[in-house]
Amino acid sequence: MIFQKKKTAIDWLVVGLGNPGMAYEGTRHNAGYEALCVLAKDHGISLNKKQFKAMVGTGDIGGKKVMLLFPQTFMNNSGEAVREAMAFYKLSTDQLLVLSDDIALNPGVIRVRKKGSDGGQKGLRSIIGCIGDDNFPRIRIGVGAKPHPAYDLADWVLSKYKKEERPLMEEAFDKAAGAAECVIGGSIEEAMNKYSH
Repeated sequence: MIFQKKKTAIDWLVVGLGNPGMAYEGTRHNAGYEALCVLAKDHGISLNKKQFKAMVGTGDIGGKKVMLLFPQTFMNNSGEAVREAMAFYKLSTDQLLVLSDDIALNPGVIRVRKKGSDGGQKGLRSIIGCIGDDNFPRIRIGVGAKPHPAYDLADWVLSKYKKEERPLMEEAFDKAAGAAECVIGGSIEEAMNKYSH
């Protein structure tokens, strides 16, 4: 009798960072979540199950079994949900992909990275702290810098986009979803070349 190596139930955990609740919809800090929603819609996945302190949905993307996860812990504690899901499915960091906002990039700009620091993004900081590793791919979505140095950072990331920024952001969410598909398909280099501008 041939015993096959047991495969994990999930090939990829894709996390969209943001804050839960109506008050935060459409804010800059929820760019990761909005991109996750585009990815979910494109592949017929519903984020309607409560598990791991998050809303989750599972489905198939490019022949891979994928769980999409939106933490319900608020941004600064996002790592708790990620750690629980990774522990449950015994996932390694190369099976984790995080979508997040980035104030260092102009609105609509996408950057795909194989690994790296949190860059001041508190959701990424929480994930790195909770799993003890920063060696996972992430897709950063530009939301623009504060208008002036004295502007409160929390007020800025929890603000909504200007009217003229929204079309750029819609395009960015589509690009981020496309980049995520590339990464899930095993071609992070392609994602970096095609979507990081």
